[in-house]
Amino acid sequence: MAVRAPLIASCVADKVAGDRSALVPWWSIAKTAIAACALALVAGGRLDLDQTMPGRRFTLRQLLQHTSGLPCYTESDAYEVAVERHDDPWSEDGLLAHIDAAKLLFEPGQGWSYSNSGYFLVRRLIEQVAGSDIEPALNALVLGPLGISDSFVARTRADLRRSVFGDEDDFHPGWVSHGLLLGPPRDVVRFMHGIFTGALLPPPLRDQMRHRHPVVVELKDRPWRTAGYGLGLMMDNRLAARSLHRPLRPGAGQRGRGLSLSRSRRAADGRGVRADRRAGHRRARRARRGGAPALKSARCGRSIVEAISAR
Repeated sequence: MAVRAPLIASCVADKVAGDRSALVPWWSIAKTAIAACALALVAGGRLDLDQTMPGRRFTLRQLLQHTSGLPCYTESDAYEVAVERHDDPWSEDGLLAHIDAAKLLFEPGQGWSYSNSGYFLVRRLIEQVAGSDIEPALNALVLGPLGISDSFVARTRADLRRSVFGDEDDFHPGWVSHGLLLGPPRDVVRFMHGIFTGALLPPPLRDQMRHRHPVVVELKDRPWRTAGYGLGLMMDNRLAARSLHRPLRPGAGQRGRGLSLSRSRRAADGRGVRADRRAGHRRARRARRGGAPALKSARCGRSIVEAISAR
């Protein structure tokens, strides 16, 4: 694939700059948006972070923080075979059956394991409470309030082909069961800026979003040496007040491409947002099947976006 010139987006003093025509998949940064959507419902008294979910053994907080014990469907052989065959995604009922048939990896709250299955359940919970599909719920509770209007949930392969990266693997975005947002990098930067500056959530919930659970993983080629996971946010444990989000596996075991963001102390006032594209493709999945650590990063790409967000 030809080398593409960097995409640049920035947000300084709430002023966002960047190409509005270039579309990129949000991949697992969409989890941050899903978490923010759930927390907006918590703020409105419509969801409870710590109430055990009906018919389940875990809470909403544990799903958002990957401490529920749910295995990840994208780590299953059935998923990998289906994606290699370029199958359409399983139906929601099929995915629920897959989730329900899986044994918990540990008792809820007693461990940490990245789970796309958990965020699918969060999506369903949001839809049930909001009374709508996830896209209008995200627009009403997260994207709209932050002034984001050019991003949308990719539904088809044709949608994904609109990305500047194309869809050379013929991947169906429906395999990203929590919903794959697609939009310009400036929208991603505006979203993260809104999360960090408190434009969306009340301070107590923003603090809970950033309260990290320690994660012990291999962190080669990363800008930090320790990691923790909040509610939809990956963070550096060394930065007590400043958070960063950069999924350890971009695409969360699905495609291994897209954007990931981190807050950096390099900005003029000590605050910033950085966005990267990483590539993984099949070699990342094969490495994991071959016994590599479950959260080992696919390190086949280079940064494509540098964005600074300062108040």
